[in-house]
Amino acid sequence: MSDEPLLITDVQARVSAELERLSPVLDELGARFAAAGEELALVGGPVRDAMLGRLQQDLDFTTSARPEVTERLLVGFAEATWDIGRAFGTIGCRWGQWTIEITTYRSEAYDPTSRKPEVAYGDSLVGDLARRDFTVNSMALSLPSQRLEDPFGGVVDLAERRLRTPGTPEASFSDDPLRMLRAARFAAQLGFTVDADVVAAMTDMAERISIVSAERVREELVKLLMAPDPVRGLRLLVETGLAAQVLPELPALALERDEHHRHKDVYEHSLTVLEQSIDLEHRLGGPDFVSRFAALMHDVGKPRTRRFLDDGSVTFHHHDVVGAKLTRKRMQALRFSKEQIQAVTTLVELHLRFHGYGDGEWTDSAVRRYVRDAGDQLARLHVLTRADCTTRNRRKAERLRRAYDDLETRIERLEAEEELAAIRPDLDGNQIMEVLGVGPGREVGEAYRFLLELRLDRGPLEHDEAAEALRTWWAARTA
Repeated sequence: MSDEPLLITDVQARVSAELERLSPVLDELGARFAAAGEELALVGGPVRDAMLGRLQQDLDFTTSARPEVTERLLVGFAEATWDIGRAFGTIGCRWGQWTIEITTYRSEAYDPTSRKPEVAYGDSLVGDLARRDFTVNSMALSLPSQRLEDPFGGVVDLAERRLRTPGTPEASFSDDPLRMLRAARFAAQLGFTVDADVVAAMTDMAERISIVSAERVREELVKLLMAPDPVRGLRLLVETGLAAQVLPELPALALERDEHHRHKDVYEHSLTVLEQSIDLEHRLGGPDFVSRFAALMHDVGKPRTRRFLDDGSVTFHHHDVVGAKLTRKRMQALRFSKEQIQAVTTLVELHLRFHGYGDGEWTDSAVRRYVRDAGDQLARLHVLTRADCTTRNRRKAERLRRAYDDLETRIERLEAEEELAAIRPDLDGNQIMEVLGVGPGREVGEAYRFLLELRLDRGPLEHDEAAEALRTWWAARTA
């Protein structure tokens, strides 16, 4: 997104168009709450995004009505309602294409040692807006009049693409430390500049993020990584010291030099790999968190494995294996799913494998093993390996690109010939028992693994050829 200031005329035009699109919802809900003597306003992200020309299907409202009143006023309007957020004063509903959340005016603050906010209802719209994170999210559209409420200058800040807090940033971040991560996320999502006072408060209060639950931190990091410009947000996290609290492996990279790319440290290299992997996401069908996080984390094993040699060179032997372990530990701490952890760590562990390909001298057996080890992460591994080339030497970069083109071509050929994606031994368990004359047991599993290795080494075999090889192995094993 451009860093240029927004023109007020453009903002007005976008808001007008969005209000027309939202009018069926706004008019009906505004009338219902007004008839009951309650205030209602569209608030926060939907108002901000209307000014930015970002269409939303999820709408947030704030109201003077208590949750039980909101529930009653939605009867006959909503197609479905839910109250999972009742403890926070929120009632949700669905109407047509819209997902709606209506929250009672509130104020909330963290106890200095608590991970959970203490929720209290507020008594005014301005009071509710004052407790929100940033001025660009502290604007509201009162209904049914559709009057813009902007007590903290959010329109000007949005036009200037600037993030400020409604009150002091220290008070805001004390109320909810997660807002510090949100500042970095909004910088990445919207291309905004974070106000110097906000950056200073983030730096001074970085350690306070430790009281926020791992799940909430994880969700913000995912949103940041999936933003159009995640590097912008990541740099802010590192510069303020927040990354040292939530993703310490990232700032640690800034201390190391990359042996292949000595013109930049491993930290800069990793951010470049992330950007280049994003450029290749068309291969994956669009934005992909696993691919992005693997690109960011692929070299985190280097600080632990750095060794200085007598000739002045530096090595990072086995940083792929060490990096996979560090990545797994960090993702577990952030409560990622087992599936996501396995996918990312597989990519980190395999990201160097291609560099043994050389000048295309791999045997078909080596290509089969590359595909087998990548499993369902092969497409992402293609992206990561290509993105990992950040050399400024054009000749070297072109040589690596051609080599990987050749590897992909060989994989496609073997896939067509041998069904690599479903690679398995040429004999199944029943056939193994029949050939060896044994019943179910440990020996069948050992024989299966032998045949799988044989399949990887030699490709598909006819039944008789595989059976003969199995008998030879069995005879040598039992001799």
